[in-house]
Order: sequence, then C-alpha cells, then structure tokens
Amino acid sequence: MYVEERLYTLQPGSAAEFFRNYEDFGLKVQLRHLPYLVGYYLTEVGPQNLVVHLWAYDDLGQRERCRAAMQADPDWQVYLPKNRSLIVSQETRIMKCAPFFVERLKKMLAAAK
Repeated sequence: MYVEERLYTLQPGSAAEFFRNYEDFGLKVQLRHLPYLVGYYLTEVGPQNLVVHLWAYDDLGQRERCRAAMQADPDWQVYLPKNRSLIVSQETRIMKCAPFFVERLKKMLAAAK
C-alpha cells in the first residue's frame, strides 16, 4: 500500500475559510473518487498555517485512476478556484508502507468504513 501526504501552506488567517470551502465543496468530491482518507490536519505546534492530509491507495495505478476521475469531475473543477488563492505552497509525498505495517493499515481503513 501507498500513502500520499499532501501539505498546503495557507495564507495566514485563512484556515477557517479553507476548511469551510473544503467541507462544503471539496470533501464530498474526493470521497466519491479517492478510496481511503487516512487523516486531515492543521498544525498546532510547528510551522503554522499548514494543512496536512493523507490518502491511502492499494497501488500507484489505483492512485492514478482515482485522481484522473476526480480531475474530470465537474464538481471538483467548481471547488478548485474556491481555495486556490488561499494556498501559498503545496508539497506532495508518496510513501510506501513498511512491510510490517500493511496489514495494520488495511485493518484501520476497514474499521473506518
């Protein structure tokens, strides 16, 4: 399994608006297309105005197919401009699960359904 970590640095003071837009417009589209939301966070200590979210995929092919479907969704295209101006920078990492963690992650994801 793979986990994608996305980090968005936001304009100072814009987190409430970012989350409101995401909850009202973006989340439902992502949940429609992406298989496993692992977590969605805002930093409390450390670099401020940093949103981190994690998505799990069975393999990189699944990620590519799911993200292509999401990008083609008209509802996603409606959402994107709502938060784009609030984002200063974006980083993305794709991490492969350690062999001993794959089954544990699968159980965690199954329990969350």
